[in-house]
Amino acid sequence: MSPDRLSSTFAALADPTRRAMLARLALGETSVTELAQPFDISLPAVSKHLKVLERAGLIARGREAQWRPCRIEPRALKQVADWLERYRRFWEESFDRLDDYLQTLQAKEKRGLKHRAGRARSPRRRRPKGRSPR
Repeated sequence: MSPDRLSSTFAALADPTRRAMLARLALGETSVTELAQPFDISLPAVSKHLKVLERAGLIARGREAQWRPCRIEPRALKQVADWLERYRRFWEESFDRLDDYLQTLQAKEKRGLKHRAGRARSPRRRRPKGRSPR
């Protein structure tokens, strides 16, 4: 996916209305009128949102007589998911390394507590300073 295409895709996804439209289209093809119903915006505003989604390659629009169907284009979302996958792997590996480090610290702490607890159970007699052993 080219940087320009990726930028336009993320810009299209930045708007909550467009994300809601995509969520609806994920359920199946629908008309522009049906897609506009839950939103408190005009049909021209809906059309502008759809144009942004279409330019980003996230949806496709058709024309069948009076019906204007819209459908989601999964390829564009797959390209975004593929791009994000590299970063997901990075974070998972980072968290795995952090987990290993914390387990090492916890193991050291347990060993230290056991060592101190053993010393507390069998106290040694201390000699007063300045006195030699008898």
